[in-house]
Amino acid sequence: MTELCEEGSRLYATALRSGRVPRGDVEAAPCLMELALLHPDPDDPDLLRPVPPAVALAQRLNPLEREITERRRLSVRLADTFEPFMALGNQATTTSDALIVLEGSDRINAALNLATSQCRTEVLTLQPSGRVSELALMRGLERDQPLIERGVRIRTLYQHTARFNPEKLAYGDRLSNGKAEYRTTDEVVERMIICDETVAFVPAREDQQVALELRHPGLVRHLIKFFEYMWDRSVPMTAGAPYEAASDGITDIQYAIAKLLVEGHVDEAIARRLGMNVRTCRAHIAKLATALGSGSRAQLGYLIAQSGILEHEHEH
Repeated sequence: MTELCEEGSRLYATALRSGRVPRGDVEAAPCLMELALLHPDPDDPDLLRPVPPAVALAQRLNPLEREITERRRLSVRLADTFEPFMALGNQATTTSDALIVLEGSDRINAALNLATSQCRTEVLTLQPSGRVSELALMRGLERDQPLIERGVRIRTLYQHTARFNPEKLAYGDRLSNGKAEYRTTDEVVERMIICDETVAFVPAREDQQVALELRHPGLVRHLIKFFEYMWDRSVPMTAGAPYEAASDGITDIQYAIAKLLVEGHVDEAIARRLGMNVRTCRAHIAKLATALGSGSRAQLGYLIAQSGILEHEHEH
């Protein structure tokens, strides 16, 4: 205990002025006895005498000074222990600061929370269009809502299939107020989050349990340019164009599938890269075959290549 209550302060001042106070008066201020500021009068047990302030202060300070002295000794020992490693640590500072490996969802989320709490200008996000759990949605809202309130701009790029993901649509509705923009594209390579132009987060393993925190300015700038490239070729979430057929009867998503088919990807790989299930992917392939007049899967690839539809950007 280090503080006197109001009544204790008054009684101690009275005891110092008069030299003593009745024992009964102290019952209302037990702090005086706890701090050892009064002691019994040897001539009258019903009276208490004050301990001089200088003596009382010294009694309270002595253990603190001993602790401070011990802490200083510990500080010196720690400095001596780490001193041989300091030069080695300085040599590795650039590399270690530029790339940090984050293992486990708790550490990844903690790093993301810290980075977004320090963000002042803009957050850029690439998000594959898999299903989103309620927990992940709440974590995202807890992270992004304060950013919006601080005036930080958020730009998020999903795959076209996010337009049929109720969780992502609900998330966009919660945050869309001018500072948050959502667009979709036919293909997203991987998840990525960039805060200001300072730090980027990318996954290092498919199960999302290991991530890389990147702070090298050149690398972050490169990732921002990649994001801007994809953003310029994306469609606002509110637009319906990606799933609406153009005059040739082919939609943007089917153009994306056609491109991957010509590159030799199988149905499962195409579905995974475009964020849809295999059944949906095959339904689009069937519509694409009908539009091009293909009677077989082998013929479809040939017709796509001969049609020239991939030689220019598809426009609605």
